[in-house]
Amino acid sequence: MASATTAPDPAHTPVGALERELRVLVRRASSSAAQTALRVHPDLDASAYPLLAHIAMHPGTRGSDLAAHFGVGRATVSRQLARLDQLGLIHREVDPDDSRGQLITLTREGEAGFESARAGRITALGQALARWDMDDVARLAELLRRYSTDWESWRDANPEG
Repeated sequence: MASATTAPDPAHTPVGALERELRVLVRRASSSAAQTALRVHPDLDASAYPLLAHIAMHPGTRGSDLAAHFGVGRATVSRQLARLDQLGLIHREVDPDDSRGQLITLTREGEAGFESARAGRITALGQALARWDMDDVARLAELLRRYSTDWESWRDANPEG
């Protein structure tokens, strides 16, 4: 037990334990990101895969929407989009409602690469969690979705956070 002069070990609090597990989860996800990106295209940078996934799930998105969603600057997104375009994975067309913007979709090659990478990730997850009850897998997915939603709401309300 912590004394009055010693702070409690964060690993022994629910939020501290969550922080630790999220840190491990992010580290593991980062280490497999390069393999996932390679499934899409041999020259795709691992950091661009989430961008590609968002475009796949939201065809016709705009660069400014991507920047806001990922919490990065437009210049960063613009560079990544230029690379995805150069690799033939996305298609950009002028937004008919605002000629300053572009609507971004995946090309056939981009769709095929993304679906291959996604299928590989689903297979790997299924194998890793083969001993889990599917109700537990569904519960984990729901809790992670809830965490993401609440985190985004908190982040948006606390930009200095």
